[in-house]
Amino acid sequence: MAVELSNLQRRVPISPRRILQTAEGALKDLGRTGSLVQLTVVNDAEIRRLNARYRRHDVPTDVLAFPLDVPGPSPLWGEVVISAETARRQARRLGIPVGLELDLLVVHGLLHLAGYDDGEPYLARLMHERAREILEHARGGHPRPARLWTGLLPG
Repeated sequence: MAVELSNLQRRVPISPRRILQTAEGALKDLGRTGSLVQLTVVNDAEIRRLNARYRRHDVPTDVLAFPLDVPGPSPLWGEVVISAETARRQARRLGIPVGLELDLLVVHGLLHLAGYDDGEPYLARLMHERAREILEHARGGHPRPARLWTGLLPG
């Protein structure tokens, strides 16, 4: 299992070690220990550019996932791009550390690579329940603060 991390922004301090540990734990839980994933942390301007180009949404977002299916055997699974600035805003709104929000976004992006979709309420619930399982497992079974999940699911 290999996770490569590129931090292409400088406004939000991040913990590379924490991000890599979160990603490696999630890959293990997803049964993708032989996979190679690129994690890229960017600013809002860059994620907005990527979102406009690839999803036709000209707004910043928190995380984008790009599965990289190539012909033949390849360990390369995909790339997850996270906006550190959006993560910081979301963390402040929830009253949680930015590192915890980044944990959630890493797992969320990897779940997208695994085929999870949050475009409809039922599918979003399944995806967020799986993210919760992965994150709680990463903490030795200790639950994350309930406010981490605030606003993720309707009702």
